[in-house]
Amino acid sequence: MDRQIKKKFWTLKRVATYGGIALFVAFVVYQFGFADRRATYVVEKDKVTISDVKMGEFKEYIPQTGTVEPSRTVYLDAIEGGNIRRIVSESGAMLKKGDVILELTNLNRELSVLQQEASFNESINRARETKLNIMRNDLDQRQQLALIDNQLAILEPQYRRQKQLFEKKLISKQDFEKTEADYKYNVERKRITYEVYKNDSIDRIRQLRETSLSEQRMTKSLDGVSRILDNMVIRAPIDGQLSTPHWELGQAVTTGQRLGQVDVVGSYKVRVPIDELYLPKISVGLPATTDFAGKTYHLSITYIYPNIQNGRFEVDMNFEGETPQGIRRGQSLRMRVELGQPSQELLLPIGGFYKDTGGNWVFILENEGKAVKREVKLGRKMGSEYFEVLEGLKPGDRVITSSYENFGNNEVLILK
Repeated sequence: MDRQIKKKFWTLKRVATYGGIALFVAFVVYQFGFADRRATYVVEKDKVTISDVKMGEFKEYIPQTGTVEPSRTVYLDAIEGGNIRRIVSESGAMLKKGDVILELTNLNRELSVLQQEASFNESINRARETKLNIMRNDLDQRQQLALIDNQLAILEPQYRRQKQLFEKKLISKQDFEKTEADYKYNVERKRITYEVYKNDSIDRIRQLRETSLSEQRMTKSLDGVSRILDNMVIRAPIDGQLSTPHWELGQAVTTGQRLGQVDVVGSYKVRVPIDELYLPKISVGLPATTDFAGKTYHLSITYIYPNIQNGRFEVDMNFEGETPQGIRRGQSLRMRVELGQPSQELLLPIGGFYKDTGGNWVFILENEGKAVKREVKLGRKMGSEYFEVLEGLKPGDRVITSSYENFGNNEVLILK
């Protein structure tokens, strides 16, 4: 008897067909659900810069260029005008206080001084003569009083004797009356003379005081006039080095003209112009550093100039501790001016990526062969070294910090 043979459903062909369909569906599901569809760009690893994100000391500072100046400068201004008669010290000379630098001549001024001196001397002599006359008058009045006292010393006893004799009828009335009249006249004369002397003495004291004060003022003025000619000689006000423009014999100098300056040698400060934007953050005592001859030197702000010109203000900085050897007046130094106290922050090295991203995103390495785009938030800038990281990164992350100019809009970089 014949049996009916059932046909197998899972044939090799059918298994292959359904298996292919299943694989295709799985691939499609993977592509839509799990595959990375972000744009990818292949980069040579040795052509990019990779930097580590780390915690570190953040110092906010601004780079500036300062000019070396002597710590103390005394300017030489002409008090009197004239013409240069003699040049004693040339620019660059080392001077001691009081050394003659140059001499001026001014014939009109010299004649004027001589006339003023003669006038003051004449006034002083008149004042002294007035004092002598006052004293002479006092002496005359005292001599008159002495003479009256002498007359009274003779007449008083004579008057008393004759009075007794007259009372006894021993002398004539005429003789007694004459003696009595002489005596009373001298008594009254003494009273009047003494009263006049007393009043004159009070006035003499006032006159002598005023005359003495006037003489003192005129003597002081005479000394001042005499010193006018001393101003025609320009001397070093301090020990230091002379700096002047070029002078010529006979050159005219006007009153108040700047003739040069004397700088203290071996002690320097740095004058630094700073943008007015930073004015609220700048205060006396803020530290700064500068590198010179391979060594770092520390300074601090000692004075802030109040005037703002062309959007900038200036500060003076003094070296703390050692002063660089070999610096010269007028030399430029690159400064790093700190704007606050240092703090521990998350730091990302500065690189060319910033001009392409504005600091809004970076490429961060997921592994040695792949970097992906990630949004970040950067804060303050520490000179030309680091950015402060506010969001998006953590210590140990590795970031591509070189330029992103060639990466286009790709979101994934394959590093080979």
